[in-house]
This record gives sequence, C-alpha cells and structure tokens, in this order.
Amino acid sequence: MSTPRVQLHIEDQHVVMDNGILQVTLSNPGGIVTGIQFNGMDNLLEVLDEESNRGFWDLVWSEAGSTGTTGTFDVFEGTALRVIEENEEQVEISFTRTWDPSLEGKFVSLNLDKRFIMLRNSSGFYSYAIFEHLADWPPFNLPQTRIVFKLRKDKFHYMVVADNRQRFMPLPDDRLPVRGEPLDFPEAVLLVDPVEPEFKGEVDDKYQYSCENRDLHVHGWICFDPPTGFWQITPSSEFRSGGPLKQNLTSHVGPYTLAMFLSAHYAGEDLVLKLNPGEPWKKVFGPVFMYLNSDMDKDNALCLWDDAKEQYCKEVHCWPYSFPASEDFPCSDQRGKISGRLQVQDRYISHECIAANNAYVGLAPPGDVGSWQRECKGYQFWTKTDGDGSFSIGDIRTGDYNIYAWVPGFIGDYRNDTVITVTAGCEINVGDLVYEPPRDGPTVWEIGIPDRSAAEFYIPDPNPKYINKLFINHPDRFRQYGLWERYADLYPDGDLVYKVGLSDYKKDWFFAQVNRKKDDGSFEGTTWQIKFELDDVDQSGAFKLRLALATANVAELQVWTWQPIKLLINDPKIDPPHFSTGEIGHDNTITRHGIHGLYRLYNVDVPGATLVEGDNTVFLTQTISTSPLQGIMYDYIRLEGPPPPDSK
Repeated sequence: MSTPRVQLHIEDQHVVMDNGILQVTLSNPGGIVTGIQFNGMDNLLEVLDEESNRGFWDLVWSEAGSTGTTGTFDVFEGTALRVIEENEEQVEISFTRTWDPSLEGKFVSLNLDKRFIMLRNSSGFYSYAIFEHLADWPPFNLPQTRIVFKLRKDKFHYMVVADNRQRFMPLPDDRLPVRGEPLDFPEAVLLVDPVEPEFKGEVDDKYQYSCENRDLHVHGWICFDPPTGFWQITPSSEFRSGGPLKQNLTSHVGPYTLAMFLSAHYAGEDLVLKLNPGEPWKKVFGPVFMYLNSDMDKDNALCLWDDAKEQYCKEVHCWPYSFPASEDFPCSDQRGKISGRLQVQDRYISHECIAANNAYVGLAPPGDVGSWQRECKGYQFWTKTDGDGSFSIGDIRTGDYNIYAWVPGFIGDYRNDTVITVTAGCEINVGDLVYEPPRDGPTVWEIGIPDRSAAEFYIPDPNPKYINKLFINHPDRFRQYGLWERYADLYPDGDLVYKVGLSDYKKDWFFAQVNRKKDDGSFEGTTWQIKFELDDVDQSGAFKLRLALATANVAELQVWTWQPIKLLINDPKIDPPHFSTGEIGHDNTITRHGIHGLYRLYNVDVPGATLVEGDNTVFLTQTISTSPLQGIMYDYIRLEGPPPPDSK
C-alpha cells in the first residue's frame, strides 16, 4: 500500500515537514518547533505559550575561568535555513548560527547546526545538532545542552518515565504561589490548593523523575482525548556525558519532555565541559527521535506506553542510523568493534580469577582511572558482560579510547593502560583483561554492598506532610522529599552507632550522613561510630580502611580510630583526624532525591598501634555544617587486616 511522500513547505516565517501522518512546523530561520499536528489535534504543543517556548534546543554557557554550573541561558536560534535532503522518502533541514569575533561576549563561540529529519511512513521526527569550536576562538564553559518540548496542559496529564514510574500529574498552575508552597529549594513545591483536589498535600519536584543514562531510553506523556502519546526516544547514549550511571532529567510538570545531552546534575562542576585556549572541539548530539502514537479506544490509552517501548527497540535495532546526511555522523560501516573478556583477581576471595559477570565495560576518551564518569567532551560506548565476563561493543566511532570497567561486588575502577585506536571496519579482540581491585589484606568486617549506590541502606518513611504518592511502597523510596530531616527524628539525642556483628546495615545504617538541625536553626556536623571487636592485633601491622562513597555534597569526611576527645573543642591542630578527605563534592544528590552521584574511593592506612585487642571504634565525622543538604552517602566500607606473612 502506497503512503504519502514526505513534503517540505517553506514559507517566509515558517517551514513545514509533512509525511501524511504528522506535520511539524518550525520557525524560519530560527528552527524553533512551533507546532506538531497529529491525530486530529492541530497542535500538541502549548498554544498558550509564545512560539519560542514550545520546542527548542538550548544551552548554558559561561566565560572560561568562571566557576559553578550556571551561566548564560541561550535558546539558540538559527540565522540561516538550508535544505539538506528533500525527496519522497526523506526531508532533512538545517538551521545554523555561525560565530564570528563580532559576537564575542554575546554568544558562545560555537558554530551551531540544528538538524531535523522526517521520514516517509514514520510516526515522528528526528533531531540532532553539531557543535563546533575552532582552535583560535575564545574558550568557554558549557554546563548544559538539551532539547525541550512543552506540551498542551489541557491535553497531556499522564506522564510515564518507567514501568513503575507513571502517574497522573499536577498542572503547572498548581506550582504557582497561590496554589503551591515553595519548600527548601525552588524545584520542590507543596501543593496546598491544586486545581485537582487529588493532588493536595503532595510534593512536586522534577528531580523525583530523574533517571540514569543506562535506563533513560524512552519517556513522555499520554493524552486520553483523543488517545495520543508523545515520547522522547534516545536509542544510544554515546553522545551523553558522564557514562551509564550519569543521572538526567526526563519529563516533568509543564508538561515538559526533555532530551538531555550535557548536564551537571548529580555531579556538579566536575561535569561542566571546559574548553582550554587553543583547543578545537566538535561533537554531534543525537539524533534522538520524537515518537507519536495513538489509539482509537480511550480504554487502551495506557497501552501507548507499551507501543513506545517497542518503538524504542526498533530504533536501537536501526542504530546507528543510515539516513542522517551529515558527514559528522558515521554510519555502521564507518565504525569499529571491540570484544574481550574481563576477569577479577582478588586472592582473598579466590585463588583463581573470577569471571566479571554483569560488569560494566566501556570505551571513553583516554584519561585517568575512573575519568569516564567526569568525561563530557567526547563519546562513550558501554555494555555489560555476560556470565563468563565476555563483552562485545559494536558501532564505535573512530578515535582513541581507553577501556574502562567497574564490577558490582568489587570496589574501585578498572582501566586498561593501552590506548585503543578504533578505525572504520575494525574488529579488535583484546583477549582476557584482569582487574585487581584494591586489596591489602583479609576482610575484618564490611558494611554495605559495593555497587556505587546507597540504596541498600536504611531509607526512612517520609514526613507525612511531604509525600509523593507514587513513591509510597515503591522500590525508589529515596525519591521522597525531605528524608534528610528524618535523621534527627530517628537520632534525637545522639548520632548513629553501628555495632559490627550485631547491627544490620539494611536497618541500622542511615542512607545519608547529613547535618543535624539545632534548636536555634543552625546546623551541626554529625559523627557516626563503627564499633567492633578484635581478638588479636598485630601492633606493628598495617590495617586498611576502604571508604567507598556514593556521593558527596560540600562535605568533609574525617576519620578517627580512637576517641576524639579534642573534637569537643574543635582544635584539629591539637588532635588532627587520622584521615580527612578535605572538602569534596557538589553532587547535590541529597537535594535532588538521588541515591548516588559521583563515585569516590578513599584508602586509609590504619596503623595496628591505634587498635587494641577487644573493643575498638572508628569515628566518621562530616564536619561542614552550614546547610541541611550537605553530607555524604556511603557505598561500602571495609576494614582489612594486615596481610598474612606468607602472602605475596
């Protein structure tokens, strides 16, 4: 059966792509999506808003040398329209903004090329962008870039981020001062007089719907009359910053749907892209797919989510796409492949190598061990190993990479020191790789699971005044608002004390070490204790304390292995800690209802002379206390004893 060909209509102020299934209208030459016509609706986008606030690419930039994660917000518009492809099967159009020295200080020094593609018989459209900075242009910082769509609030009321994260959502009006009460930060609002009474007493916060890159594939909204879905599908994470565990925003009240490419969320300034003087840079973000679907029966509207997931699988099968016309987006035969097997060698667990099953193995630009989680200039390619540790990564862009990995159940990061050069059509087998995780001696005791998350620890019920009904009896209990305040409720007279052999970290280890609010409204740091017994101590031996942190936010962790008497007068010169991290982290994970941010591992030498036979205590103090949202989350803690005399 023949289907309508793709048509392109160019007008003075607008350009329209039409394939008979949907029409997409963009401003000319700005490249702002002003209208999407589909399933009998003249426009799925918010018609009450200005055209420039409906569907757009944006970025945040700042001058080189500046600090922080903020800057100038720019909904960048093109100054020229080019038709790249126009035939019966496909239309690709380009909206460009070219930089020159006369724009210095006004715009970021980038050539920007936004592309939109419509295919025949396709229920949606694609978009990607090419960012280019030349070596002799002024350097800059780039904290964020993304695509934003704002849908009609009178139509799209049901939001889906995952199978277990979907619900009817409040209206944007409910967040306004008349109907909503701002909480500790502007993103969080208590709904006190919402338009729909069912939402009264709930907290709305866009960060409650964040998602890790490894799971951030498809999300969006459903309209029930007529049954219509609007979905943002990302078939590959190769162009996203921060690797598979990086968390990004998805959809939220507006109704908004986002495609995030670069952001500092849950990481802070470590994930701000910073170009140096004389450094050229080019990157392709996308393509991503905006998928629209429909159903004749209102009772089947929620099935549109299942169809969207199926469409995601189809898009993955077609990746890398063959239809983008830019030479900067290589097709499959212009890419390479790598394979191998990862094993773990930990002689205190097994004398033989252990298969690194379900490990994450990836290629990222050359860097230090673990640098992939802070990498934001290049491309990354990740997979999970199978049962015997084997892995295969295909469709890798040409270039130089290191192989990185991390293995659930083991601390630390793996990096292969050899730089891998991927060329078009190559198939590289690296053979067996062996990761030796940090280990000096046998385990004396351990707390938690080394998986880069604090999810296994005790997460309290929220204050009944500040709930999101979606997360009641939900696996992601940590997404409720205000859990940091529950620490003082649970420990009103003293801080957490954990007794090795008696305590259970699932019940007795609070998920975040946060500050305590005092009666005068100020805050004080907290000191947690780990009590344990030793039957025998080699006073001349060296113990090792492994502290794996799941996140940190403007925190300083100090460690003592004895009673810090002088701590009472806060005189570190008289009684310095055994170890201090110094001030670390701007992850903001506690604020943003996360359970991890950037992973950090600290290895603390503990002289045997500081321990005794019988009762011992490790004191963990978080000292910076100017805000309730400062603190750390632990991933895993282990005390290792001295290595046996016959160990190698």
